[in-house]
Amino acid sequence: MTQLEAARKGIITEAMAYVAQSEGLEPELVRERVAAGRVVIPANPNHRTLTHFTAIGEGMRVKVNANLGTSYDFADPEQEVQKVRAAIEAGADAVMDLSTGGDLARIRKMTLEASSVPLGTVPIYEAEFRAARRKSVFDMTPDELLAVIEEHGRSGVDYITIHAGVTQESLRRYRNSSRVTGIVSRGGGLLAAWMLRNERENPLWERFDDVLEIARTYDMTLSLGDGLRPGSLADATDRPQIQELLLVGELVERARRAGVQVMVEGPGHIPLNEIQTNVQLQKKLTDQAPFYILGMLPIDTAAGYDHIAGAIGGAVAGWHGADMLCYLTPAEHLALPSVQQVREGVIAFKLAAHAADVARGHPAALLRNHQMSQARYALDWERQFELCLFPQEARRLYETRATRTKACSMCGPFCPMNLVEAVLRGKARASDLEPA
Repeated sequence: MTQLEAARKGIITEAMAYVAQSEGLEPELVRERVAAGRVVIPANPNHRTLTHFTAIGEGMRVKVNANLGTSYDFADPEQEVQKVRAAIEAGADAVMDLSTGGDLARIRKMTLEASSVPLGTVPIYEAEFRAARRKSVFDMTPDELLAVIEEHGRSGVDYITIHAGVTQESLRRYRNSSRVTGIVSRGGGLLAAWMLRNERENPLWERFDDVLEIARTYDMTLSLGDGLRPGSLADATDRPQIQELLLVGELVERARRAGVQVMVEGPGHIPLNEIQTNVQLQKKLTDQAPFYILGMLPIDTAAGYDHIAGAIGGAVAGWHGADMLCYLTPAEHLALPSVQQVREGVIAFKLAAHAADVARGHPAALLRNHQMSQARYALDWERQFELCLFPQEARRLYETRATRTKACSMCGPFCPMNLVEAVLRGKARASDLEPA
């Protein structure tokens, strides 16, 4: 029984109870939103090391996903395990293994075992990889793709990205468009090339019922990928992108009817002034399905610092209703990220997610920030370290240049908050800030 089916029967599962406690919500409210399809909890029972259940969707805190995985040129499984651990230590709520090089089954097994949070994959990568090793990526068969999806479910994968909305109809609109950067989705591009070369329809679209049967068997959440997402500001919110979204909306309805949890992926490169529109369009056309965005990147020119640019767009998108942010690292568009770059990407996007929670008026986020302000005013450093998002780094920076006063080394005895307060209390000077 899937989380969605259990919720519809009025059952509060272990995962729902866990989510309710971690989110500070009533269990019945969580159950109702899962039953409505507005919240998903990716949790494949075969993922034995999954101990942190993550809820994505309406009324939940904005979540952060970290992508990792090998490439054709660099395939070190041990380093990918290190990336999983680094991402989770930095606060990632979910991770995705996007490996395209090396022993993919072994890498998937290792990353699953290392992950205590939900782990996702993109099965088309492995299906195309097998076909390429045998002969050519164009030699992949629909049965082979479905077999890989089955293997991922059996191994414990919690959610999979499938680009089922890349159809011959959406590709017709793509070919009639004037895109600057074409198709930038790796999975969407592989499928589009296969479809055009073989003059066949997308097997994920044609055999979506078969995909649903597999997903239901393993309670594997479907993440409907945006294979025609814009890869540049010039292509944002164009006809191919919206055509795919219309088709994805239909697939959301079919997945829910089948008892399968489903969320929707979104762009991509979107200017700040179009982010709210994109979120509202997605929510409207998919009946409020959880929205998992890639970025969003509000500029094309941040190479080397895409994690910062993406966090800016992600905060705005989260404010307007996006439910999970897929991080970017400093290596985005340039190289396979290192362990440290994975950590930096998660940190940037955890800040963005928290900023979005505050903007959305999440009670716990508002309270935490208010308490932080009180601790800061009282120069209560231990309480500040307890409340900040990254206490170890905050403590390290503070202790690097500790002063003889209670204040930090920026203001020292001239800390304005306490100096003014001392005068208001009738003291001649802020004696508690004087050097010893």
